[in-house]
Amino acid sequence: MPTGTAIELRRAKPSLMLRVIKWVMAKRSPVFPHTAQEFKASIAERSLPQDAPMPSSFADKYQVREWKAEGQKVITLHPKGGPGVWHMLYFHGGGFVLPMFKEHWPLVAAMIDRLGVSVTVPMYDVVPEAPASRQDALADAVFAELAANHDPAKIVLNGDSAGGHMAVALALRLSKAGGPQPGKLALFAPWLDLTLADPAIAAVEPNDFMLKIGTLRACGEMFAGERAPDSAQCSPLYAAKEDLAALPPTRIWTGRHDLFIVDSRTFTGKLVEAGVDAKLYEYEAAPHVFMAIVPTAEAKDCLSLLGEFLGR
Repeated sequence: MPTGTAIELRRAKPSLMLRVIKWVMAKRSPVFPHTAQEFKASIAERSLPQDAPMPSSFADKYQVREWKAEGQKVITLHPKGGPGVWHMLYFHGGGFVLPMFKEHWPLVAAMIDRLGVSVTVPMYDVVPEAPASRQDALADAVFAELAANHDPAKIVLNGDSAGGHMAVALALRLSKAGGPQPGKLALFAPWLDLTLADPAIAAVEPNDFMLKIGTLRACGEMFAGERAPDSAQCSPLYAAKEDLAALPPTRIWTGRHDLFIVDSRTFTGKLVEAGVDAKLYEYEAAPHVFMAIVPTAEAKDCLSLLGEFLGR
């Protein structure tokens, strides 16, 4: 675990609102089944999942462009006054297998409203109905389109959970390919190791009412397909030091009641060791992707720090 200023505990106690919302959320049916067997059965039995539609109010609040890349839908939102100085390429979470949730849209809106950024959201095809390569191809194509029309140094790659994985993976591919590079990398509770190999994660699991190790491992295997889940190609945590060194300045936000906190700490340490300007912000008792609970003090602090990162 990195020391010094690489990790900062932002809130030592959860806010009252967060505690109440966590209690309510814990009473609901989990987004992911809590066993690998149940997860596999739910995927095998499901109909093709559909993205939560963009709220109709967005058409009045923002400049909206709907377009396609690699045959998949993409939505770009600009502030009403025009494109922001920074353009965020945001990948939603969902374990690579679930579509855009309705809870993602308020987070997108909060980033536009509070930071003045433009946001592009790829509505990517999900696994296993489509191969993971479809997601990568879309990410590459969308970045290329944005970089052709916006200063790449003012593009920030962002994502939550599996979307955080997609943002890191894209940044690594871009650094190897050469050409335009993103200016910054902002990660919300990123999934960095598909295998969750670190034994320390087991101590966090009882506090995480959303994610379970066995389910995530099964999900990771489904995403990896014929690839090794613990390869650097599938798990950015294992990227070589020289590859990590090419990443842009990076900030990570993760709650301490989130399975991914352990790997977030390890990844931050590897980035710092590789010479990257990197920092992890932690929140006591905060659940997975807590920043999507936008009314909470924790989410507001996260977006405030993101604004500082972007020089707002």
